[in-house]
Amino acid sequence: MDKNISFKLKVWRQAGPKEKGNFETYEMQDIPGDTSFLEMLDILNEQLVDKGEEPIVFDHDCREGICGMCSLYVNGHPHGPATGATTCQLYMRRFNDGDTITVEPWRSAAFPVIKDLMVDRNAFDKIQQAGGYISFNCGGAQDANAIPISKVDADEAMDAAACIGCGACVAACKNGSAMLFVSAKVSQFAVLPQGKIEAVKRVKAMVRKMDELGFGNCTNTGACAAECPKNISLNNIARLNREFICAKFKD
Repeated sequence: MDKNISFKLKVWRQAGPKEKGNFETYEMQDIPGDTSFLEMLDILNEQLVDKGEEPIVFDHDCREGICGMCSLYVNGHPHGPATGATTCQLYMRRFNDGDTITVEPWRSAAFPVIKDLMVDRNAFDKIQQAGGYISFNCGGAQDANAIPISKVDADEAMDAAACIGCGACVAACKNGSAMLFVSAKVSQFAVLPQGKIEAVKRVKAMVRKMDELGFGNCTNTGACAAECPKNISLNNIARLNREFICAKFKD
């Protein structure tokens, strides 16, 4: 059974996008080790409400590592020190009694702070809307075996599609680049025959939108892949570059 721990929690508090923020320190006592990080924040918020104070705003939804909304920067790591996991999959047993845990929002010009630990990630939606889809005429569903796809291609597409768009790659990159996210969304279609029809239009539109929204350039240091909770491969960035160069040659 996991033992209880007590620790200091330094949390970024910011009233709004244009307000000046600062860290507030809270003393957490006897938190069970099997408590998830988000549950720990729930406990803190209950204590703040009981004292008549403003609770901490943070993003969350499924709490099962699926949606990626739990976008917290914990002790200098997007989603915390656990690899291949989101913040909601991080448990307090990862920390030691007497630790100081620092919690911040994503730091990126393209992800402005809404309040406290919640940021606006609509930029990712706009990139998706620019080309992260396949156009087709509605009608009866096509037979699953009508278009033969090799196991290798299917696996590559599925691995790329595992990206949940949480933004950890942007938060980890010193330039705030969205290349890993965009490359995953391009790759999940680029290796499939259904995606090749609009491939040229897609890659140019998504890269153009990424630049318009203020994301930085890729640093090639690999921090994005190291911090990605779904272990999206850097190979996707190589594929994105190749797809983009080929698209420009076709122009």
